Amino acid sequence: MIDYEKVLLDLVTPMVEDKASVSVKKMDTLDENEILLYVYANSEDVARLIGRRGSMASSIRQMMSVASRKEDKRVTIKFESY
Repeated sequence: MIDYEKVLLDLVTPMVEDKASVSVKKMDTLDENEILLYVYANSEDVARLIGRRGSMASSIRQMMSVASRKEDKRVTIKFESY
């Protein structure tokens, strides 16, 4: 089984300035085929991860969906700042 939290954290950590402030949490959903992941970081780093018009966020979501196809899961990623 893939550790989606670790994969996502390894993917986004090199993209931010304050690497210690980034965390990824997996949340439970009602759909057993869906994995809901939240990326928490400071507002500047979240802006960097989302990118212009969501281009970086879209790319991150696309890469994670490729990883989840092996297990026939759907990954939803939300970006939150603090």
